[in-house]
Amino acid sequence: MSTIIIEQVSKQFKQHTVLANINLQVQPDEHIALIGSNGAGKTTLMRCLLGEYQYEGLITINGLNPRQNRQTILKRIGFVPQLPPPLKMPVGQLIRFAAGVCDTDPKNIVNITKQLGLDIQTVTHRAFNKLSGGQKQKLLIAIALGRNSDILIMDEPAANLDPEAREIFLKLLEVEHAITLISSHRLNEITTLVNRVVELDMGKVILDNNLRN
Repeated sequence: MSTIIIEQVSKQFKQHTVLANINLQVQPDEHIALIGSNGAGKTTLMRCLLGEYQYEGLITINGLNPRQNRQTILKRIGFVPQLPPPLKMPVGQLIRFAAGVCDTDPKNIVNITKQLGLDIQTVTHRAFNKLSGGQKQKLLIAIALGRNSDILIMDEPAANLDPEAREIFLKLLEVEHAITLISSHRLNEITTLVNRVVELDMGKVILDNNLRN
């Protein structure tokens, strides 16, 4: 089972401190709402967990350092970024690539795109960066949920979804067993999905509330 340990993690960009001595432990079956205003450090913390940034302190995921073991860790993480990457890869190829990286059947991903209302047949040969914002978001969510992930890291995942797709997405999350770390401005929308709320402000944890107690 997956665990995440974050000890004394700090991150600066030039002279600006974005994370300041963050300490968190995340256990199996925890579903966390990561909240805070813009610039609080939520996205930076997620990027550190993904091994994208250098940082001070210690992060381990299943005992592994995400910077030193990035390829191994990313195989087991489903990630939805706040801003879609500018990929020129055709949609069908992207699905096959994403599935192959983590030994997942591409049909799992395609099935979720259909549930979210994305007509995959009409866009399969289209470059990802040519899709609409909503289409990109649905595909990224489908890739994350279709990967048999141990951990889901989602940065404002429902931002570009239409109301119907948002409702379906939230229902899909209800049955997820993976550790979930989800950043959202709509806390009321995800309250029923999470069992812990962590709030960041100016790079520090100012609230860590376990809702299961």
